[in-house]
Amino acid sequence: MSNLHDILKHYWNYEAFREPQEAIIESVLAGRDTFALLPTGGGKSLCYQLPALVREGIVLVISPLVALMKDQVQQLQMRNIKAMALTGGIPTEELIDVLDNAQFGGYKLVYLSPERLQNEIVLSRLKTLPIHLIAIDEAHCVSQWGHDFRPAYLKIADLRIHFPKVPFLALTATATARVQADIITQLALEQPNVFSKSFARENLAYMVYAPEDKLQFAKNVLLKYPGPSLVYVSNRKSCLHTAQQLEAMGISATFYHGGLSPAEKERQMGWWMEEKKQVMVATNAFGMGIDKANVRTVFHFNLPPNLENYYQEAGRAGRNGSKAYAILLANASDRLQATQQFLGVLPDKPFLSQVYQKLCADLQIAYGEGLDETFGFNLHRFCVKYNLPVARTYQALQFLDRQGILNLSQEFSEKLTLQFIVPSKEVIRYSSLHPEQETIIVTLLRTHPGVYDQMTAINLSVVARKSGVTETNVLAVLHQLQLQGLATVHSKTNDAQLTFTTIREDAHTINRVSKYLIAQNELKASQLKSVLAYAENTSQCNQRLLLDYFGEKEAADCGHCSTCIAPRKKTLELGDLPEALLRLLQQRPFSSRELQEILSQPEEALIFALQSLLEAERIRLLPDNTYSLRN
Repeated sequence: MSNLHDILKHYWNYEAFREPQEAIIESVLAGRDTFALLPTGGGKSLCYQLPALVREGIVLVISPLVALMKDQVQQLQMRNIKAMALTGGIPTEELIDVLDNAQFGGYKLVYLSPERLQNEIVLSRLKTLPIHLIAIDEAHCVSQWGHDFRPAYLKIADLRIHFPKVPFLALTATATARVQADIITQLALEQPNVFSKSFARENLAYMVYAPEDKLQFAKNVLLKYPGPSLVYVSNRKSCLHTAQQLEAMGISATFYHGGLSPAEKERQMGWWMEEKKQVMVATNAFGMGIDKANVRTVFHFNLPPNLENYYQEAGRAGRNGSKAYAILLANASDRLQATQQFLGVLPDKPFLSQVYQKLCADLQIAYGEGLDETFGFNLHRFCVKYNLPVARTYQALQFLDRQGILNLSQEFSEKLTLQFIVPSKEVIRYSSLHPEQETIIVTLLRTHPGVYDQMTAINLSVVARKSGVTETNVLAVLHQLQLQGLATVHSKTNDAQLTFTTIREDAHTINRVSKYLIAQNELKASQLKSVLAYAENTSQCNQRLLLDYFGEKEAADCGHCSTCIAPRKKTLELGDLPEALLRLLQQRPFSSRELQEILSQPEEALIFALQSLLEAERIRLLPDNTYSLRN
């Protein structure tokens, strides 16, 4: 079966390729280095998966996303295509056996992270595999001007030494012209064929609003445009809280974030994928590799750090080609919050140096030593011990990781979790009988909503500070709650493993990377500035603004974003507004806020019209402050 269309039909049951998938596949099969810029939903994975079935041997896929690798391997196996992923957690002694299976087991695709290429055992075994294509997914990570730079990607070009005749295929969904050029340079692509698809999405309307009540606004939209929807929020606490509020408003919703257990993630995902729940409320941990074509609306309740992230997340709406909406809800307080969240936590050189030296001192690493030494590490305890801000310290450690000075075995996550296993009245009764514990228990309940519903990560330092006690006191109370059978508590001493990949040299170490720190901070500030300009725009087509950001300078107005349709929303004549209100109230009762959002009329005119209808006894005001027609 050598015909590309036959393979496409047999394994994927597609009748035709999307533009320009076929041309990309033909390019790599011809042995040409290839760069492909395909926006979210453009079908990047097919461009390396299908060639694996045309040629003898293996396609090596380098991807930074473990969840995406696992998902793609599972999808390929369901299509009877042999694939494997060399994810973390495989002990070094098992790697040889796994890679032997890749060589002799008839596998067509092998996925691994760029960090795996730094393992000599992995690299030596890869050299023996019959690799005929090397695909680099999320290739923007190779560029320091990209939104997710990973230094390990810089090592990919070294594969040229071992596979001089094997073509490279670099793929990304979001890259400015500057990033595209940097990808080609950093991966040493030789006269690559370059394919790009317009970022324009004709069926997707980009809307920006600033409602006072985001939940009420979302409810109105979800009732007006029913269908699977996504709501992105900025943190884990908001996930559960927002989902619960939507449920209370009559909108079925579930939630997803990185702190859930694998079983919980699978369960919550299943509810949404099977449309048992209309809305998925999630952090940006959700979405990569999620193949749900009929998403009707994607909301952002908070500003994203950059337009690359926003375009990818918004682009999960309308992949089936039907009319869909990407709605950003942002007001003045959101802008202040985003500035603090994304820029206020960035470390400068003195702070980076302070963190590095205190880290070495805490782990007792002498000057000139530390290379390849591994330590258990707890972020929060380290920050408490040295009075360091947690978020800024985390950013500093992440930067040191990206620069290859140390390696974090996993992202930091709070490892003290708790769930009450008795009704709330039992907890209240216990706290009233133990007044010495009451303040801590009340603080715990106020700062960690959801402790009755699921295992919830507990921030010891926050509970201790707000209770006016030490962390030791908080731990003692949590221990008592578990002993009394009121709660389940899980804790671990360390929340990460930390390995030093260079020797300790203090000032020399930091001076060597400080120019990259300055460039990173300037880039993040520039990216957020573009986000704020997009959120504050009232004169230019929203899609056109996005396309201009990604280098499409000659784009036309889309005609259906919130800016494009704003001129069409003319204020109704005073005599027409009461009739419009009566037509709406024939459906069901509405509050004045709902009526104003639907009709987009000035508040004064709306109040005047409602008062006129009340005086004429054509409508009535109900006890819940909604208006309805008189019977």
